[in-house]
Amino acid sequence: MEPFLEGKTIFITGATGFLAKILVEKILRVQPNVRKLFLLVRASDSKSARKRFNDEVMQTELFSVLREKIGANNLNSLIEEKVFPVAGDISFEDFGIENSEMKNDMFKEIDIIINSAATTRFDERYDIAMDINVLGALNVLKFAKRCENVKIIVHVSTAYVCGEGEGVIPEKSFSLGETLNKNSKLDIDVERKVIDEKLKELEAQSLTTKEVTIAMRDLGIQRANLHGWPNTYSFTKAMGEMLLGHYKEDLQLVIIRPTIITSTYKEPFPGWIEGVKTVDSFILAYGKGVMNFCFGDPNTKLDMIPGDMVVNSILASIIAHIENDEYYSSEELIYHISSSGINPIKSFDIQSFLFHYFTKNPWMNKDGNIIKVEKPTLFSSMDSFRKYISTYYWPLLKIVELANVLSWRRFDKTYKDLKRKIDMAIRLSELYRPYLLFHGSFDDANTKRLRMTMKEHKMDGVLNFDPSCIKWEDYFMNTHLPGAVKHIF
Repeated sequence: MEPFLEGKTIFITGATGFLAKILVEKILRVQPNVRKLFLLVRASDSKSARKRFNDEVMQTELFSVLREKIGANNLNSLIEEKVFPVAGDISFEDFGIENSEMKNDMFKEIDIIINSAATTRFDERYDIAMDINVLGALNVLKFAKRCENVKIIVHVSTAYVCGEGEGVIPEKSFSLGETLNKNSKLDIDVERKVIDEKLKELEAQSLTTKEVTIAMRDLGIQRANLHGWPNTYSFTKAMGEMLLGHYKEDLQLVIIRPTIITSTYKEPFPGWIEGVKTVDSFILAYGKGVMNFCFGDPNTKLDMIPGDMVVNSILASIIAHIENDEYYSSEELIYHISSSGINPIKSFDIQSFLFHYFTKNPWMNKDGNIIKVEKPTLFSSMDSFRKYISTYYWPLLKIVELANVLSWRRFDKTYKDLKRKIDMAIRLSELYRPYLLFHGSFDDANTKRLRMTMKEHKMDGVLNFDPSCIKWEDYFMNTHLPGAVKHIF
C-alpha cells in the first residue's frame, strides 16, 4: 500500500465488532508498517482485553488469509509488536481506562481515531443506546481533544439517520436539536432526564430484569417516534452525529454513513459475515421455514453495501483528509456509502434469490427432514399484511389452541411453533418497516469525489468501494447467502 498509514498510530473503538475486525485485518495485511493500533475492548483489565481480542478477533476465519500469507508465527509477532488492546468502555469518560501509562501513551501518540463502537439493535434499551451511540460519541470527541497529534476522527454512523426519507437524501449534517418531524424540540439533556426518571419509576415497581428491558425498549421507540425517527438505533445515531458536529471545534471530523451492511465482497475473501444483520433476519426465518410471507414493497430499493467496501471507504477518507487537500480539510464531510444511486436492487429481486437459493440448497429440520420453501409472498402495506395474518393465521391458531386444551396439550408443539411464526413475522415486519418501504435514495456526491481522489492516487484497486461492480444475483447466490449460512446459521 501507499505509505499513508506507515508510521501512524490509530485508535479504533468497538474493536470486537464486525466492521472493526475487517478494518484491523485490512490494515495489518496491506500496511504492516503501521506504528501502533490501539483497540478499545470492553474488558475488566489489560489481560482480559488481550484474551478477548485473541479469542474474538484473531481466532476468526477472517484472519486466515493473512495467517497463510505471512505465516502464523510472523502474524503472532506482528500482533505482539503493533496491536494494543485497551480495556475500557465507550460509555465512560476517558473510556474508564485504568492503565494510566497506556492512556498517556495514547494521548501522545494517536494520529487517527476511528469510532466504530455502536449498538445496532433497532429496538435497543434506550438507556444502553444513549450510553453507547450518543454519549459514547461525545466521549470519543473529548478523548480526541486530549490527544496531542490527532489529525482526524472518522465516525461510523448509518445512512438511516435520515429516518423514513423520500426523494434524494443529501450528505448533510444535523444541527444540534434538529428533529425530523419539525414539530418537537430535541434536547439531549432532557432525553437523559427522561431515561433517569423512567429507571427510577421502574425500580420503585420491583420489576424483573426482563420487564425493565421491555419497558426501556418501548421508551426508546416512543422517544424516537416523538421526534420523527422510526427506531431507537437511527435516533441515537443521529444524536451522536449532532454532538460531534456541534462540539468538534477545529478537529477534523469525517462521518461515514453506510446503508445496510452485508458480507464481504472480495476481501480478505468473499462472503465473511458475523452476527445476524438486517437482511439476514429474514434469510434465517425463511430458510428455516418459519416464515414464507413478508412485508415490503416489491419495488423498494434495498440499499446494501458489502462490509469490506465500507472499510475501504473509511481508509480512503483518512487518506483524502490528512493529505491536507483544501477541499477535504475545510469542512466536516459526510459520506453516504450506498448502492441505490448507481446499482439498485429491489425487494422483489431478493425474494427471487432467496427462493432459488433455498430450493437448490434446502436446510433440514431437527428431525432430519428437508425444509421445502415456497416463493415468499410480499405485502406492500401494513394493512394488507395484518389482514392476511388475521384471515389465515389467527383463526388457525385459535383452532389449534382449543384442540390443544381439549386434548390435554397434545398439540402443544404445533401451537407454539405456529404462534412463534406469527409473532416473528409481525415483529420483524414492524421493526424493519422503515427499510422495507423506504422510497428514498442516497446522494453520494462526496463519495463519488472520494472515489475519484483514490483513482488519482492510483489506490482505487486497493481501496475499492464502488458498488457499480457488484452483480447482485451472483453476489447473493454465490457469496452472501452461502456466507451467511456458513458463518451465522
